[in-house]
Amino acid sequence: MYTWNENVSGLICLRCERVYEVGDYATGCPDCLQAGFPVSLALQYKQVDLKQDHKATGLMNYKAMLPYQTFPTLGEGATPLLALDTLAQELGLGRLSLKNEGQNPTGSHKDRMSPLAVARAASSGFDTVVAASTGNQGTSLAAYAARAGLRCVVVVTQSVNPIWLQAMIQTGAQLVAVNQAKDRWAYIKERVCEDGWFPVTNYIDPPVGSNPYGVQGYKTLAYELVEQCDPSPTVIVVPTSRGDLLWGIWEGLKEAHRAGMLTELPRMVAVEPFPRLQAVQNGMDYRQNFAGESSLLPSISGTTVTYQALQVLQQSQGLAVAVSGEEAERAQVRLGQEGLYLERSSATVLTAVEKLVQEKRIGADDRVVMIGTSNGYKEMTLREPYTSYLLEPESSGN
Repeated sequence: MYTWNENVSGLICLRCERVYEVGDYATGCPDCLQAGFPVSLALQYKQVDLKQDHKATGLMNYKAMLPYQTFPTLGEGATPLLALDTLAQELGLGRLSLKNEGQNPTGSHKDRMSPLAVARAASSGFDTVVAASTGNQGTSLAAYAARAGLRCVVVVTQSVNPIWLQAMIQTGAQLVAVNQAKDRWAYIKERVCEDGWFPVTNYIDPPVGSNPYGVQGYKTLAYELVEQCDPSPTVIVVPTSRGDLLWGIWEGLKEAHRAGMLTELPRMVAVEPFPRLQAVQNGMDYRQNFAGESSLLPSISGTTVTYQALQVLQQSQGLAVAVSGEEAERAQVRLGQEGLYLERSSATVLTAVEKLVQEKRIGADDRVVMIGTSNGYKEMTLREPYTSYLLEPESSGN
């Protein structure tokens, strides 16, 4: 149904570096998992080929470094990089920009992953795709599954935002609601093992990243940044849950570096709602659960991290920054004053940058790119009644 990229040679474990034949490994590296270390696999290519197809747009422009040459598309990718000169001046940075992923078809970066995950499912003969989601992933997967004619099941919790629910329902997804976030993984595991559904997201604990074919789509964000930034960024700040986007951007940057298109690799900064990766960098085991509050930041919530996210920070000499929901609300308002309406979880990037400036970890010599992962139009954020924001018409004085 969709055209396979013959440049793909196999899949490699991020930890032990064992190479596997092309296939579906939903729980990551079998050897590492057996040894008690859940670790994601990544696709390997015979050669780095960043030759662009200028007749195409968005993700299709970079199909030489994606697992499929064709895939269901809704016009994803090619999102704008916006200079924030006023904020850069306020913070004393050399340059500050925001990559606005909210301009993707369903309003988030997930639209870079869903097309390739769906292409893999359809090409492998699956008729049902399933994902655990707080909203963005389910909304995106539902749309792309509909585009490809596949059945889509999204497993959510009872607290999921009704705006996201409506979007998933309207694009044909079947919704299954469970009580706790980790109950989603148990349900998906059961359906994958018993019914043969195709899992797009993780379902084991401790977790691995999402479907490796889908995660390849995030590399295209890096390719776009290489084209859009001159000179290249020194720091990239990414809202992070289990690190799919963080890893995909880093992998794309490394490929661009190997191809001679990038002379300097940036530091990667993962933004999280409470110390998780930060705790691991301070010596805790990445496989454990971490306690903290994340209810106001559902898109980066969860008590776990992944090996792939930790690896990015190690390789890039990067770090994790914890941002609370209340801090994110203030950042959301400040970005709104720049004309940018971001989801609260996405707005965390601004607070993270402010903290890095205060700690003197970044400064006037730095060129910082924040990844705005999702727009705010799908999110209910105002705590006061909406009527409290409505003003009476002013008198004309006549």
